[in-house]
Amino acid sequence: MGQQTIILDGKSLTIQQVAQVAEQKAEVEISQEAMERLRAARELVLNWDSVHAPVYGFNTGVGINKDRQVHEKQYEQFNRSLIFSHCIGVKPEADEKTVRAAMLIRLNTLLLGYTGVQPEIAQMYKRFLNEGIHPVIPERASVGAADLGNLAHIGLAMIGEGEVIYRGKRMNASEALKKAGIKSIVLGPKDGLAIASSNAFAAAKASLLLNEVKQLIDLSDIVFALSLEGLNGNISPLDESVLRIRPFPGNLASAGLIKACLEGSYLSLQHLNRPLQDPLSFRGAFAVHGAVRDAIDYTEQNLLIQLNSSDDNPCVLVDEQRILSCSNYEVTTWVLAIEMLGQALAHLSKISCFRTIKLSSPNFSGLPRFLSPDNGQNVLAFSTIQKTFAALDAEIRHLSNPINADFIALSGEIEDHANNSVQVVDKTAKIVDNLYYILGIEAMHAAQAIDLRKDISLGHGTELAYKMIRQEVPFLDADRNLSVDIEKMYKLLKSGEICRAVRDKLGGNLLGRYEVS
Repeated sequence: MGQQTIILDGKSLTIQQVAQVAEQKAEVEISQEAMERLRAARELVLNWDSVHAPVYGFNTGVGINKDRQVHEKQYEQFNRSLIFSHCIGVKPEADEKTVRAAMLIRLNTLLLGYTGVQPEIAQMYKRFLNEGIHPVIPERASVGAADLGNLAHIGLAMIGEGEVIYRGKRMNASEALKKAGIKSIVLGPKDGLAIASSNAFAAAKASLLLNEVKQLIDLSDIVFALSLEGLNGNISPLDESVLRIRPFPGNLASAGLIKACLEGSYLSLQHLNRPLQDPLSFRGAFAVHGAVRDAIDYTEQNLLIQLNSSDDNPCVLVDEQRILSCSNYEVTTWVLAIEMLGQALAHLSKISCFRTIKLSSPNFSGLPRFLSPDNGQNVLAFSTIQKTFAALDAEIRHLSNPINADFIALSGEIEDHANNSVQVVDKTAKIVDNLYYILGIEAMHAAQAIDLRKDISLGHGTELAYKMIRQEVPFLDADRNLSVDIEKMYKLLKSGEICRAVRDKLGGNLLGRYEVS
């Protein structure tokens, strides 16, 4: 377990903290104020029967069964049945970091006190996270109108049913609870719906994805800076005076990082053989990368609302002594943001591919065809590798197509809107994974081009990135199995080691914002 403890209050969870709990297994604690809110909301729920007003999922059924009454003596059985009936997911199974992120997010939103769940359930989420009890959750079940078919599997584990991964071992939930010294939950009014009905599973995937995209965009800027040196390209588009005229925040950030990486580079010197203008994939790279950054900012802004607000229906309003049906489960705002992010990443993929092609073309680079060390006489070099990144980019192009509107009316046609939130995030995550390969291939070309130029001075950031690349993939002086090289580059870029090393070298946080100086 991690040593850091994150205090949850329902209001201040960050994307970075989600990653810390999910990936680094930081422990969590619940603020006293949040526990008091839970107790107050629970008291309202327990006293609600005296009002005799129907409340969805409390003293009525759910979905089209909202017209069926649930009596007090049926509360435990009804909530158990709700959990069992909503365990409908199919494989593949979510990895442990996604499960941890989902439990963390659901716990945080419960702490706002709008659910009416028994406080013991919140404590159970905390114990599961800190003890390393991770319910087995099938990934495919949600249409994006709350992830009931996924999250019900967490409730299953809480009542001692189903399977979990406990400290790395798969076992029955009842066995894990016994080993951890935890008593299974006895469900009461509104508990089943509180556990199952939220968007925490999709939000978990989205949070982890966004955290990775932040690394990817910095990596993209670093790789582009290397390619610019490999091309003997122009840095005039990065000039501060030009950028001030069109100050999109993302553009400024990417341009600033690229300039920081290139500080000390030979590109700052006048070069007689340098073209007046470069191809658009080089000239406007910072702006396309900047569009990704702006999409990241918009997505994070809306996703943070999701992480720190209630998406419960019905909503328990303690101060007003009311329980109201609502549509707070609706998440189309941030699902559309993820779709936009995927399309922005598709642009990033395309221009990376075109930069790689330009580096292989003597007409643009002034270097041997396909960056062959002997101009292709005996070494074919990168003559066929274009097929690989073209295939990966084609996948990205199709994955960038929106699917948020591909839903059908369900539950007797009363549930007639959805947005496929989980699928939207999953396909965007696939885009990101493909991009590590595409950027890796571009980095291989950039390093080869730099070597062929001989004795040029690299920037402070790019020199470090170049050396790290060459530690994994040596200069291509004879044809070899390039699949091995591609995989090595994929692993290096995905590890984040280059970003961390360049960040330390430049003395700044690459995941933040660079002002153009």
